[in-house]
Amino acid sequence: MNKKVLVIEDSSTMRSLIVTTVEDLKGFETVEVKNGIEALKMLPTQKFDLIITDINMPNINGLEVVSFVKGHPQYQMIPMIIVSTEQGKKEIQKGLSLGASDYLTKPFHPENLKKVIQKVMSE
Repeated sequence: MNKKVLVIEDSSTMRSLIVTTVEDLKGFETVEVKNGIEALKMLPTQKFDLIITDINMPNINGLEVVSFVKGHPQYQMIPMIIVSTEQGKKEIQKGLSLGASDYLTKPFHPENLKKVIQKVMSE
């Protein structure tokens, strides 16, 4: 059974890159949404093994999504990876302190995302 990954990214180009990268890994399938609101609506409908989220999105940003997921008893065990253009130490520390498993800055090489996913999923 494939591991299901929820990809939350408002940029269709970046979302496509993330989805393609995840699906290149054996044993993974993806569900894509373009913002935090869609993600929060999607969470109760399926069981996810990993969530990859951007930070800068309209309405609900990625840090708010991380905070919601990690504060909810039903979802808090789902590992999360933040993929963002925000490269400041403050943003990275905030994302990790909210409970994200890892943080990858854009632009990134697909192989780096694969390594982060494999690391997070093996923990």
